[in-house]
Amino acid sequence: MAQFNNNSVLVVITLLLLVLFGNLSAISTEEHRKSDHNNAMAGSGVAKQLFACNFEVFGRVQGVFFRKYTEQEAKRLGVRGWCMNTRDETVKGQLEAPLAELNEMKHWLQSKGSPSSKISKAEFSPAQEIEAYTFTSFAIKR
Repeated sequence: MAQFNNNSVLVVITLLLLVLFGNLSAISTEEHRKSDHNNAMAGSGVAKQLFACNFEVFGRVQGVFFRKYTEQEAKRLGVRGWCMNTRDETVKGQLEAPLAELNEMKHWLQSKGSPSSKISKAEFSPAQEIEAYTFTSFAIKR
């Protein structure tokens, strides 16, 4: 009888493992299918959700190529919009991108900037969902 119980336990554990791995496999397959679907949508011209926000960066951000580096980073990330120097010695602008890229650009503006810049703070308006891009690229306004 003890042998029967040990074998039964092994069978139950094996079945549970098969069910568990079967479900994980199904989840993995479903995530892969969704990923393929999203990639296909991106290639088919179906737009991702887009967001826009305004920003202003304070500190030593003029005379240190901050706008040039901002433009390079925005283009690297695929972010659209513009930036410009202000009379208050800040840099301000607008950003448009899918949320992940927008957040990455915001982080860059807050913490990195150009090599010679000294960022004291960066302010951002709340991200607003937009239907379509209003800019064709990222530009420096003079």
